[in-house]
Amino acid sequence: MTTYIIRRLIMMIPILFGISIISFAIMYAAPGKPAVMNLDPDISVEDRERQMEKLGLNDPPHIQYLNWMGNVVKGDFGTSFTKKQPVKDMILDRLPNTLILMLFSTILAVIIAIPFGVLSATKQYSKLDYGVTITSFLGLATPNFWLGLMLIMLFSVQLGWTPVGGVSTLGAEFSLLDRLHHLILPAIVLATADMAGLTRYTRSSMLEVINQDYIRTARAKGFRESKVIYKHGLRNGLIPIITIFGLMLPTFIGGSVIVESLFSWPGIGKLFIDATFERDYPVIMAITMFGAILTVLGNLIADILYAVLDPRIEY
Repeated sequence: MTTYIIRRLIMMIPILFGISIISFAIMYAAPGKPAVMNLDPDISVEDRERQMEKLGLNDPPHIQYLNWMGNVVKGDFGTSFTKKQPVKDMILDRLPNTLILMLFSTILAVIIAIPFGVLSATKQYSKLDYGVTITSFLGLATPNFWLGLMLIMLFSVQLGWTPVGGVSTLGAEFSLLDRLHHLILPAIVLATADMAGLTRYTRSSMLEVINQDYIRTARAKGFRESKVIYKHGLRNGLIPIITIFGLMLPTFIGGSVIVESLFSWPGIGKLFIDATFERDYPVIMAITMFGAILTVLGNLIADILYAVLDPRIEY
């Protein structure tokens, strides 16, 4: 197992290298230069060129990329063009908020999706099954931004039960209940699509498992139905779902871009969307690499969980 993990970590290097090249090429080809967008429009041409030279934007693209990559290897992601702050510090300041949102959304998706997926499979073609299926399809088809707006209008504007946005009440002392109060709506919106998909995958996987011979054998031995389903069936049914769960981790980063902007949640997603509008290349590249690393680590975690759930799997 240790050798396999080390080998997978080494394989991350060319993958991340390729992603960084593609991301840099896309940003370089995008219209609008950061020095032009973030400087006083009345500034002289000479001062503008001087600023671009200072930022290294007059260098050939391959030189710009090599300079950036050389600094990244040293742990330096550069300085924000607009905020004039180290990019690493900006990400570390907002990373905890995004991780909290991702963790809460993941827990919410798992504790709701898996039980309902199992119930839907064990009661196939029942009213419960049809209800779960319809709800899952609606969750998959509903855009995050629309769902977020509707929840804000209902629970924040009309009912006044939840705050419109932010991570805490301004001017108030730290309170766990206050944080949870601000967290609940963005977590629900972020978890909805993955919750719906995970429910469908759980149902499909359990339908295959509960028709296997060893499940019929367990029932013939007189085991309780709950023990047959949740001890013998669910453990084997979760094996293909682990792949989906591993791929859910990077989707939370993509979904957080919309959710965090909608709820003014000061996390990585909102930082990314702000940097995109401001053409803040160092911030965009750093967050892109963070998302790529999270994707690879998600797949690695899925492979490790395979061996935990199924001892027959060896690496």
